[in-house]
Amino acid sequence: MLRWALIFLVLALVAGALGAGGVAGISMNIAYVLFVVFLILLVVSFITGRGRKI
Repeated sequence: MLRWALIFLVLALVAGALGAGGVAGISMNIAYVLFVVFLILLVVSFITGRGRKI
């Protein structure tokens, strides 16, 4: 999921540099949402996996 967030971030940066404001804005919003979801899932996995022993 973090990979997709980074892909959309790069797409937004390229589209912004080329002057496609609408595409850049949409891509940046998608990247932000995916990054937040990734962070939430990361925190949940740390909390639930803390009691396990390897």
